[in-house]
Amino acid sequence: MISPELFARIRRLFFAEHWRVGTIASELGVHPDAVKRTIEADRFVRTALQLRPSIVDPYKALIADLLEQHPRLRATRLYEMLRSRGYPGSVVVLRRYLRIVRPRPRAEAYLRLETLPGEQGQVDWGSFGKIRVGAAERTLSCFVLVLSHSRALFARFALDQTLESFLRGHLHAFSAIGGLPRALLYDNLKSVVLERIGEHIRFHPRILELAAHYHFAPKPCAPYRGNEKGKVERQIHYLRYSFFAARTFRDVADLNRQLARWIDEVALARKLPDGRTIRCALDDERPHLLPLPEHPLESDLLRAVASGKTPYVRFDANDYSIPHELVRKPLTLVASEDLVRILDAAREVARHARSYDRRKTIEDPAHIAALARQKRAARELRGRDLLRHACPHADRLIEALALRGEPISGHTQRLARLLDRHGPRELDSAIAEALERGAVGAASVAHILDQRARRQGLPPAIDPFLPDDPRARGRHTLPHSLLPYDALAGSADDTPEKSE
Repeated sequence: MISPELFARIRRLFFAEHWRVGTIASELGVHPDAVKRTIEADRFVRTALQLRPSIVDPYKALIADLLEQHPRLRATRLYEMLRSRGYPGSVVVLRRYLRIVRPRPRAEAYLRLETLPGEQGQVDWGSFGKIRVGAAERTLSCFVLVLSHSRALFARFALDQTLESFLRGHLHAFSAIGGLPRALLYDNLKSVVLERIGEHIRFHPRILELAAHYHFAPKPCAPYRGNEKGKVERQIHYLRYSFFAARTFRDVADLNRQLARWIDEVALARKLPDGRTIRCALDDERPHLLPLPEHPLESDLLRAVASGKTPYVRFDANDYSIPHELVRKPLTLVASEDLVRILDAAREVARHARSYDRRKTIEDPAHIAALARQKRAARELRGRDLLRHACPHADRLIEALALRGEPISGHTQRLARLLDRHGPRELDSAIAEALERGAVGAASVAHILDQRARRQGLPPAIDPFLPDDPRARGRHTLPHSLLPYDALAGSADDTPEKSE
């Protein structure tokens, strides 16, 4: 605040002594703006605006016309258009001019929309990053449904945003709330809207099936109008920072249990502007909601599948076993959130717990055991034919075993191993000797071969140890002859020692 004495002194120094404003401010220790206000400089001091010709001047009318038709036209595109008309300047000068003359978009005002009880709900997905499931990295998403009137919230996490998970989220939400609103507002998701041309909308058939089963109206919001479903957007933001941030969990099931408890204890306990809690508002809104049908809509995934050469069908990057007799046949896969079933027509032929890992093989031990038995039976027949072809005396031995009521398969398998180990000539000779002795059986033949090996000074044969897995026990391999290694060992023994 300038005192009357200082006010008079400033005016005297300026008008009588003709001091400059800066000199007065420096001499009296006041701000130059205070001096200007005292002498009322704006009444007689004019800072003349020096207008200089600009290189853009000849093109200003054209620029104004273009901006009137295309207000968002980029400076680079406008620069190319002006260059073709002889503009000699740079794009920098043009940008400076456009900052002044480009029409500013008008700020849009939004109406506050209030909905009646049971009238509308809003639905959307929220993305919550990645989580690791075994060796796989999965996308963590959250299905969110909000009742527009009471602001009651339902949310549930899932490992994808597939149509089946979207439908499943609706079913869980309707069950948890105890009803549903007459209309649900969606973003333009591919799970909801297949095609949109202006006001003409082609909905996904499964969404129409859901709407027909539960009697609600699906309503997609206008393109690029996320504000129309602002209630669910705010609830996703609320979930992200009030529930999910810094939270630890074992798996998605544990996360959903924590979420359900948090919604019941925290989210529904919030207060509305009228002083009621959201829980009370939801209780008031429930009588206005549409009732649930007697049976929920079937939301499982149905997919036609077929296996290749191996008894497995692939689903979601994992392999699930099937009975071996159904290889290469058309089948139907039915996948729920935690179960995978395979059907042959209407008959269920396989059932597995669903895996969200990747590149895993999920097997039913009964399927593998049945395939191993079938392979063993086939090999027994092949082994019997091989014995008959390689050893002329094998027919007599098999007939004698059949007359005695012996299990032929076990004898055939042991004789086949002896054939691989000793060769057809040696085995046929041992079978003939066993028949002459009246010792009918694979054990007698093996005993004769062991006696011959001991007389020749050969090492005893050792059967390999195999695990209990039928795929390992049922595997048929042809062993290589070890005689070349014995010859190498013999040649090493015959080498004379070096004298010291």
